Amino acid sequence: MEKQLKVEGMSCGHCKAAVEDAVGKVEGVDKVDANPDANNVDVAYNGDDAVLSQVESAIYDAGYDVVK
Repeated sequence: MEKQLKVEGMSCGHCKAAVEDAVGKVEGVDKVDANPDANNVDVAYNGDDAVLSQVESAIYDAGYDVVK
C-alpha cells in the first residue's frame, strides 16, 4: 500500500533525514520519501492501517505533526 501524508514542521535536509530515519524503522515500511518543500511524506508499506498508525506516531515522535 502507498500513502502520502501531509506533515508540518519540516524545513530542511535534517528534517527530511530525521523523518525518513524514524519512519524507516517501523516494521512493514518498504519505502519512505520525505519532501520538506512540499510538506509531505510518501510511504510504501505492507500491512494494514496499524502500520500507518505506527508511521504517524514515528513522525510525531521525531518532532513533526501529521495533518489530518
